[in-house]
Amino acid sequence: MTEDAPQEIRWGMIGCGDVAEVKSGPGFQKARGSRLVAVMRRSPDRARDYASRHGVPQWYADAAELIHDPEVDAVYIATPPGSHRDYALEVCAAGKPAYVEKPMARNRTECQQMVDAFRARQIPLFVAYYRRALPRFLFARQLLVEGQLGTVTQISYRYDRPAWPDLAPQALPWRLDAAEAGGGLFFDVGSHALDIIDFLFGPLCDVAGVAENRGGAYDVEDNVAMSFRSEDGIPGVASWNFCSSFERDILEVTGTSGRLSLSVFGNDPVRQEAVGHSVRETVLPNPEHIQQPMIQSIVDTLLGKGECASTGESAARTAAVMDQAVTGYYGDRSGPFWENPENWPSRNSQARRNE
Repeated sequence: MTEDAPQEIRWGMIGCGDVAEVKSGPGFQKARGSRLVAVMRRSPDRARDYASRHGVPQWYADAAELIHDPEVDAVYIATPPGSHRDYALEVCAAGKPAYVEKPMARNRTECQQMVDAFRARQIPLFVAYYRRALPRFLFARQLLVEGQLGTVTQISYRYDRPAWPDLAPQALPWRLDAAEAGGGLFFDVGSHALDIIDFLFGPLCDVAGVAENRGGAYDVEDNVAMSFRSEDGIPGVASWNFCSSFERDILEVTGTSGRLSLSVFGNDPVRQEAVGHSVRETVLPNPEHIQQPMIQSIVDTLLGKGECASTGESAARTAAVMDQAVTGYYGDRSGPFWENPENWPSRNSQARRNE
């Protein structure tokens, strides 16, 4: 660091919803060299309330005021994905780094627009795929680097959960609104698993998928099954069922000398099984504020002390994989497909089957 380099990063946060209460907001206060100095929510009362409860000195009801506040060095965008691109481009135009919630945006096109804008101005862009900084996944990655599974032969992931209860069409949560989320729960939940696979094995290629809506409770997909290959040629499969009778969340990596199993969302021990049936379980619980390690990584990067593993470029890769996996359901996702749900191929074919 040079003598005039900043000693701390002063953050502004756009959006004060549930994710900011415990998962992320306090992390900006507790990370070394970091301070949360301003928050914004369109409801002035809620913005004021969050600032009061969390000891934040400034609050706004207008995002532009926060973005252009001279006391704000970097901006965390904690709104639904439908607004990520526009807010991020405004932050970029103001010459400030951005940390954007996941999924990065509604499709790869929006993600790439963000990446291109920040790259053109040489401003850092980070995305909240915070599992890349959690101890359990760093441990798993180290095991793979050390070759403790031998030659990796297959990757598999399975996620099941019951359907969202008591849904009314006029009151769908944003996670089930394509105009806000880019699709269904696959984009909110599945993105974490796909990003971790990218983190462990590098960019994915040869992606093929099928998506359906089997439950019929809403328009977006509720089932996705896909196959892929890592850049080293490891075959992989993954599936998500959001209207299951059971719950399941397991990532398995199989090699010639053993198998590694861990959950993406839980606190279960990381399980290593070796040939000969010996088993080792390592407990690495998530921190209280689950995004704090990632926030620390970003702060260190901005202060010239490190390099964050979750960038706009890596997140855009995950967006591209998700787009490929559900193309058969939505059709062309390169533009604002959410504006014309009547043109989604699988939605229409499902409707015909139900007639």
